[in-house]
Amino acid sequence: MPHTIIEPFRIKSIEPIRRTTRAEREAHLRAAEWNLFQVPADAVLIDLLTDSGTGAMSVQQWAGMMVGDESYAGSRSWPVFRDAVRDIFGYGHVIPTHQGRAAERILFSVMCKAGDIVPNNTHFDTTRANVEFVGARAVDLPCVEAADPAVSHPFKGNMDVAALDRLLSENRGRVPLVMLTVTNNSGGGQPVSLANATAVSETCHRHGVPLYFDACRFAENAWFIKQREPGYADHAPIDIARAMMALGDGCTMSAKKDGMANIGGFLCTNDDVLARQEENLLILTEGYPTYGGLAGRDLEAIAVGLHEALDEDYLAYRAASVAYLGDHISRAGVPIIQPPGGHAIYIDAKAFLPHVPPSALPGVALANALYLAGGIRSVEIGTLMFADAARMELVRLAVPRRVYTQSHIDYVVETILEVFAEREAIGGLRIVEAAPFLRHFTARLAPLETAR
Repeated sequence: MPHTIIEPFRIKSIEPIRRTTRAEREAHLRAAEWNLFQVPADAVLIDLLTDSGTGAMSVQQWAGMMVGDESYAGSRSWPVFRDAVRDIFGYGHVIPTHQGRAAERILFSVMCKAGDIVPNNTHFDTTRANVEFVGARAVDLPCVEAADPAVSHPFKGNMDVAALDRLLSENRGRVPLVMLTVTNNSGGGQPVSLANATAVSETCHRHGVPLYFDACRFAENAWFIKQREPGYADHAPIDIARAMMALGDGCTMSAKKDGMANIGGFLCTNDDVLARQEENLLILTEGYPTYGGLAGRDLEAIAVGLHEALDEDYLAYRAASVAYLGDHISRAGVPIIQPPGGHAIYIDAKAFLPHVPPSALPGVALANALYLAGGIRSVEIGTLMFADAARMELVRLAVPRRVYTQSHIDYVVETILEVFAEREAIGGLRIVEAAPFLRHFTARLAPLETAR
């Protein structure tokens, strides 16, 4: 029996991609003021900027879109969506939103006030920004193993439970909720164990503080638990996901990740009072509670995608394809967060470019070099994204779901190794202009040697 893990699907429709010359890429990067978010997608050959909303939908999802009911209130697609979410996540109230950050904004607007503290294993960019926008403070409490990118540990996404206990003890009345991100995106796409989630839940509830999951990649996290945590090898991913969500009081979700859809998200809670407040804000800013800013066809696509993301053949392929990229470049000496993550490979830009200090944005410098060398777009997770809160200087290569084949990944490997061989020639950048929140999206940058 062959051991190769193949794509568990056939390609039925294609989208052409176009090669550009280095001169063209140099012109695009200059016009974008060295910010890859500003580069036109048509000028990108392999787009690994994000796995959010960039995946390919299945024939079952497309079929669901054809029966989507676009009624403003009481759409037939609403109970299909609601029941699919409840089947996996189990929470009583399901509040649809147009994407995950809308769910975060509603959650923190209702639950937080100025001076509050919101702990997380590691906040991602929109989560941190939405916490800080209401005047609260986002605190990261990653496990000790997460501090060293080169250390291999099965659950580097875990939260430091002892640190959480101390924070809750020392800040009574100031912590309206605790969040646990699965998988831990800013921490390298690393999973959280069920044992750790259980300990976090017990600690929260002992202090009378609700636990919410950032569940964007809940299916990938369930797969890692099945593969790595003793006692779960014979458990189905859906049962592992249900067990984890049962530990919480609610969740936020970007369905653009493990919802396998191009748009959409939701906020869940078991609290009747909070749900009413959240629905009131939803109506004000997103839409009616039975569509929440989404078309009926999107509700249908998400309802299918949430269950497709838990398919074992898909998850085995997903994890193997990402690990393939990480293993090939790390064997050649490229420093990455070990072990490879569930949705992305994170290059340690600080170790890759030791001559470029954090103040000169080594992650951005490396991401730009990869684009110039091969038309590959990635994203920095470091000083530009998080400013003084940056724990590491990383470049994330996020692999869209069901989009690229092994030959595409082989091309990415070859490009990274070419840049690695010439890494001493890569220089740093400076920030010319930046917004107060989520500045990496729109920042204007300049190479240090040409900055004025």
